[in-house]
Amino acid sequence: MTTRAKLTVYSALATALAALCLIPLLTTKGWITHAYLVIAVVAAAGAGLRRTPFYRWTVPLGQLIVLFVLLLVGFASSTALWGGVVPGTRSVHTLAQVLGRGLDDIREYAIPAPPEPGLRLILVGSVGLIAIAVDTVAVTYRRSALAGLPLLALYSVGNGLAGDGGSWVWFGLAAAGYLVLLFAEGQDRVSRWGRVFRGTARQGEGSGALSQGGQRIGVLALALALLVPAFLPRWEGGLVHTGPSGGSGAGVGAGGVTTLDPLVTLEAALATPSDVELLTYRMDSSLADTAYLRTGSLDQFDGTAWKLSNPAVTELKDGLPAPEGLAKTDIPAQQGDFQATDRLESSWLPMPYPASGVSVPNPGDWKVDTLTGTVLSTRDKAIKGLRYKATAYDVRPTAAELRGAGPVPPKLAEHYTELPKDLPPVVREKAQDVTRNASTAYDRALALQDWFTSSEFTYNTKIKAGTGSTAIADFLRDRKGFCVHFASTMAAMARTLGIPSRVAVGFTPGDAKGGDRYSVNGLMYHAWPELYFQGFGWLRFEPTPTRGVQPRYTEPVAAPATAPTQQPTAAAQSTAPVAAPSSSSDCDPKLRRMGECGDKGKSAAGARQDSWLLSWQVLTTLAAVLVVLALLLTPMVWRELLRRRRLGAGGRRRPGGDGPAEPTDAQVLAAWDELIDSAWDLGIPPDESRTPRAAARRIAEAAELDEASAAAAGRVALATERVLYARSAEVSTPVAADVRTARDGLRAGAGRVGRTKAVLLPPSSAKLWWQLSDAVLAARLAARGRVARATAPLRRGLDRLRRRKGADRETP
Repeated sequence: MTTRAKLTVYSALATALAALCLIPLLTTKGWITHAYLVIAVVAAAGAGLRRTPFYRWTVPLGQLIVLFVLLLVGFASSTALWGGVVPGTRSVHTLAQVLGRGLDDIREYAIPAPPEPGLRLILVGSVGLIAIAVDTVAVTYRRSALAGLPLLALYSVGNGLAGDGGSWVWFGLAAAGYLVLLFAEGQDRVSRWGRVFRGTARQGEGSGALSQGGQRIGVLALALALLVPAFLPRWEGGLVHTGPSGGSGAGVGAGGVTTLDPLVTLEAALATPSDVELLTYRMDSSLADTAYLRTGSLDQFDGTAWKLSNPAVTELKDGLPAPEGLAKTDIPAQQGDFQATDRLESSWLPMPYPASGVSVPNPGDWKVDTLTGTVLSTRDKAIKGLRYKATAYDVRPTAAELRGAGPVPPKLAEHYTELPKDLPPVVREKAQDVTRNASTAYDRALALQDWFTSSEFTYNTKIKAGTGSTAIADFLRDRKGFCVHFASTMAAMARTLGIPSRVAVGFTPGDAKGGDRYSVNGLMYHAWPELYFQGFGWLRFEPTPTRGVQPRYTEPVAAPATAPTQQPTAAAQSTAPVAAPSSSSDCDPKLRRMGECGDKGKSAAGARQDSWLLSWQVLTTLAAVLVVLALLLTPMVWRELLRRRRLGAGGRRRPGGDGPAEPTDAQVLAAWDELIDSAWDLGIPPDESRTPRAAARRIAEAAELDEASAAAAGRVALATERVLYARSAEVSTPVAADVRTARDGLRAGAGRVGRTKAVLLPPSSAKLWWQLSDAVLAARLAARGRVARATAPLRRGLDRLRRRKGADRETP
């Protein structure tokens, strides 16, 4: 392998190793494969462009074009031509939109963020740009030391954003890649220096000693950089101590709380469903199999999405605030013991609502939002493996009590019924149409829930996620979506009716695992609307069909004959009939109410398969892999086709038609070229300074050919000399057969490794690049000549004009 080829490979390797530090930035790691594919294609494009006669500055320009096309195919293929293969003008617009959404996501999401297309585009594109910068500096301009600057920038940004997710491993890998790149260039420089000053006889001694010394120094420096910090005292205060935590006071979110939108985590989990266990719990309530575990609540709707307004957080050690709107606090409480697994990566603590208390091992790592009663972590991944206890009020209102709920406080109603000015009219119109026969806020809420769970709507996770005004309008038109669409739409419609509402995010009740133990997995991520009723606070509703469990107070009951009472109660008084038990012994009560006994595993498996089957990422990756394979196989295919053409049958027939055909002069020269290239592929490079017979003897001696193969090579050389030097060449030797005989002798002495290399990576295929370079150079010269001829009249006219003006100035 040539030095330039080594530098190309090592520069790509250094970029790939440095890019590993970006893995903690997203919740999934699949994007790194896309980034590595981009690095490989960009490096291959640079290697090909450097073999052309173009100027050096055109190499990075060509790589940038290749990177742009890769990003178009990878992130804007839906608007490409020919089935998403050829990018078009619409693809550029789509790519710009994806990039814009990614820039917005950077401002909204915390680390680790969900794998949104915009964020993946920014990461993959950034890695591609760094790969081009490293390749340009280290390979095109041979300044490997300066390549450390873009690698350092990549590592610094990635490790700085990762925070606690960073690791010394990332530094070790990035530094190792940079050292390998330096060694590759340094070895070449030292070897050339040694040849000049020490001579060829001592080349290995001089260059090898210096090269090995440099390698030892580099490895020792890397080892010290990794080991020494472990023995140094840690300074937690920072350069400027501004508070107890050493931070600036602002942090990420108020009070240093990680403010990752829980809706984002939900949408990412629904996009890649998984049945991996996330949480187990035990509860002492009879309603444990219907208890939702809430992680967050979104109270602000600005037309773009449902969001969490600025949280007013306090220390968790001060206790949980009283649930908003709950008139009585002597309601029976349900206690639960929760155990999170290492697969749960959330900044929000799953708890039943309304919670009255929570106990965690390290209260200093948690804060509580006084507005929603949500507990948030102040440290990344604080919930992993966490064991905690939570207590929640067991609120069981009746339908009659909710119909008689008192008026909502004006300040609360103003905040939780606020709507954007550009809300599509269809939202308000449809809400009024659905609830036209309802007289109370509870009946309107119940009418909305019943309408969503009717047969008009279909649960479908393939619909594009979104909670903004446009997504709600599309959902009302198409009647297809998943829990996010149902929850956000019902909450928005409730606000148009004057009912305070918000969107809650968390998990549906867990699966019973025997006794009082329940298990929550990734398939149970869910969103639902919460509506406010004075005296009872925020109550959940379940508009998503075939998902979740409808609360008892929304089950069908007869309308009251007398005026409802104004006082809340703690006991459930539902008169709804109890569903008959399922015949399946392994179906828990929750699944029976959902009507999914026996089908859950099947639907989950199907969802996992459909979410990846024939996606554009798979097709794009497959197409790129095929392109890379085609580039790798091009030398082998070209060499085989050339060999067949050179040794093909043909020639002048003997007089009378008897005997084999006499080879033509062109066939003799083609056979000689094939013999030289065959020896080159098997480790004997050509020497153009020798005559054909001298070259044949050199090949026979170097390859230690047997007598028959050496004689065949000599006959081909003699025929070639007759064609080149004789006045009238008459060649009757079957040169094609002699070339095959000599080639068999060369292959027999080359060994298995040599024969394999000659087939897969034949060195003589360099002639292909030479031919392409000559063709490009000829095209450039021809284009330059055509331009010169086309502009010749104009130049002559300008010359005459200049001479005329000069003559006029000289005339007195």
